[in-house]
Amino acid sequence: MTKLLSRLTGSSLGKKFVMGLTGLMLVGFLFVHLGGNGLLYADRDGRAFDHYEQAMSANPAILLAEIGLAALFAAHIVFALRVTMANHVAKGEGYRRATPARTRTLGSSTMIYTGLVLLGFLIVHILDFRVGKLLRDDGYSMTAMVAERLASPVGAVVYLLGVSALLLHLSHGARSLFQSLGIGHPNLDPWLVRLGWTITLVLGLGFLSFPIYFLVQGAAR
Repeated sequence: MTKLLSRLTGSSLGKKFVMGLTGLMLVGFLFVHLGGNGLLYADRDGRAFDHYEQAMSANPAILLAEIGLAALFAAHIVFALRVTMANHVAKGEGYRRATPARTRTLGSSTMIYTGLVLLGFLIVHILDFRVGKLLRDDGYSMTAMVAERLASPVGAVVYLLGVSALLLHLSHGARSLFQSLGIGHPNLDPWLVRLGWTITLVLGLGFLSFPIYFLVQGAAR
């Protein structure tokens, strides 16, 4: 088993496979996260979202899930960096020449940069809500915390930039992960491209809606 894992993570295809697999699992998490956040729209006073957040916080399995999620993020970042460095070292400028400009997109050309922006955004997000909730002892609801943060122009801009980076990252990652997993066929590829774009637009526009909504709500008060 150890030798199999070593061979898998040591080869170029193996590293891409792990990167694609962890990416797919993170996409699954993002859909769950978006669904939970969607409860912010369920009622005006935020009771549905607060009930959801309280139920999640009271679940003892959440700590294990968070540890697993952190490991998933770490693995994705590590293998993405390993694949990027391997491409740079092995092919250098030849890699760029071998890749026609028409096949490169803004998303594919900026993956490493949007990935770093997303890492910074993730840290800010955890500090804002996970750590922020622990530091508050006044019974402040999570809905109120979200509204307060995103109604602030600075907070809204930070989240708009973070989600824009996610959208750009997914514009390439959501389509290429199928290739990394070895899923492809001439008859299937056009549908996988459409699926990738669907994933990108649903997640990107879904998460973009929250800072816009609360910023408008804050301005209307």
